Amino acid sequence: MKKTLFTLALLAGLTGAAQAQDVSLGLKAGATYSSFVGKQTVNDEYIWGFHAGAFANIGLTDMFAFQPEIIYSQKGSVSNLTDVKKRLHYVDVPLAFHVNADGLFFEAGPQIGFLVGAQQEVGTASIDTKNIYNSLDFGYLAGLGFQRKKGPGIGLRYNGGFTNIEKAVTVGNVKLQNSIRNSAFQLYVTYSFGR
Repeated sequence: MKKTLFTLALLAGLTGAAQAQDVSLGLKAGATYSSFVGKQTVNDEYIWGFHAGAFANIGLTDMFAFQPEIIYSQKGSVSNLTDVKKRLHYVDVPLAFHVNADGLFFEAGPQIGFLVGAQQEVGTASIDTKNIYNSLDFGYLAGLGFQRKKGPGIGLRYNGGFTNIEKAVTVGNVKLQNSIRNSAFQLYVTYSFGR
């Protein structure tokens, strides 16, 4: 319920922002190349996935803009020993701050991810593993690209996690927490519907 209310509030905010003078709405989609990082990652390699969603680019000045987004994003990893694939499905909400130079931009900001599904895949078999992962993933983003207020664009972004993705486990009186975080590169195209 909280996720639904948060998403509706964000959509309402984006719609309201679209009434502002220097705002363009847009769509984006592309490839995700992700893995896990941290002390307890063993034999994890990068795996391909995809992401897609919508954004509102809000011009603050000629050089600075704020770009909130709602993105469906596949993340995960593959073991180089067993070929076991771990796939995590998130609804990510990046809050990117852009520095613009005539279409060329550099971006950075925080991101929160809401876990909507998780599977472990071995060959054609798939097991639901959502219950072992945390429902929220806090992280950051940094990237660059080319995007105007109207028309096509392209970008490359890195998403890193601040929080561990697996839930802590209590064994006796000891609480164990694996240090495993998301790490993802995203190459994408955009289309802005500006004025």
